[in-house]
Amino acid sequence: METLNEAIEKAEAEAYVIYASSQDPDMRYLTQFVTSDPLFYIQKRGKEGILIVPQMELERAQKEASCGVISRGDAQFFKFLEDEVSPRRAAARMVFEYAGGDLIVPRSFPLGIAEDIRLFCRVTVDTDTVEEMRAIKSPRELDAIRTAQERTNEVMAFAENIIRHASVQGEELWYQGTPLTSDYLRREMHCWLLRHGYMARDTIVSCGKETAQPHNIGSGTLLANEPILIDVFPQDERTGYYADMTRTFVKGEPSPEIQEIYDTVRDGQTLAEEMIRPGISGAEVHNAVLDHFTECGYVTEDEGFIHSLGHGVGLQIHENPSLSPRGDTPLEAGHVVTVEPGLYYRKIGGVRLENMGVITKDGFVCYTKYKRRLII
Repeated sequence: METLNEAIEKAEAEAYVIYASSQDPDMRYLTQFVTSDPLFYIQKRGKEGILIVPQMELERAQKEASCGVISRGDAQFFKFLEDEVSPRRAAARMVFEYAGGDLIVPRSFPLGIAEDIRLFCRVTVDTDTVEEMRAIKSPRELDAIRTAQERTNEVMAFAENIIRHASVQGEELWYQGTPLTSDYLRREMHCWLLRHGYMARDTIVSCGKETAQPHNIGSGTLLANEPILIDVFPQDERTGYYADMTRTFVKGEPSPEIQEIYDTVRDGQTLAEEMIRPGISGAEVHNAVLDHFTECGYVTEDEGFIHSLGHGVGLQIHENPSLSPRGDTPLEAGHVVTVEPGLYYRKIGGVRLENMGVITKDGFVCYTKYKRRLII
């Protein structure tokens, strides 16, 4: 894994610069500072990175940021503002003068600001160095992700409990005197997570034939004897780290086809988790699960196993590494990955099971402590 300083040297530049708020995962990773406004972070070759903040944010940033912090005044922004034609041009000069030479920037760097900086020096786009650095998690990051998964286990139990206590009226599930809908269950899960310091968006609560579409978030009343697929991926408001989990349930009696699919997916997930270790590629694990499904009679064309086996999780819900047919890079200790095989058929429905855990020198350690059961 290339370090940021190595990337700067390789590009024959003097510094790396990012301009973003903490919604940008690279910025959050480099500074651990939470801000809704975009700020400049500059790392000179061979030096510690610094964050440049308005005076009003200086004291808070000095306490909370994991890097050095200076004010815009200390970086001479207001001096340059007297000479330049606009605040943006003054900011560009500030960056150049502080960095002392040519720069590398991430792909997400604003084009307009890059063009202003190019009036003073060469600007080169970096090749995702920070994204690659983020893939190997530190002990601090692992603690944050493990804690997020614990809350995810709890909110899944909360959702399952509502389904379990729903009554069956005809083909529909009813809860507390009204039809139990996807929207209701999703809102209840989101409210539970907010009360516990987490945010969730686009949580999937699909049912019946909807479950054949992996990312259909679901709508309408949940049904008895049909698969109910719940995929929730909350973010810790405090740390910024995500967790991810999927379970498929049936309230009542599943069809023989869904029961068989569930058993096959569960066994595929177990197979994958037993294979994962440092040195193996994501493609090898994905293809082994695909072979398992094929041997069980589930051929994949436009139906079946139609997505990747898994992905990295951290400050983004989808990040490196990839457990996919194109995931040729060897897995490493410190990677946090999901294992989420699924089978989907339009006339039957779909089943997905998703666990998340860390790769250690000894293999895969699962953070998802939640029983796999279809019938509730």
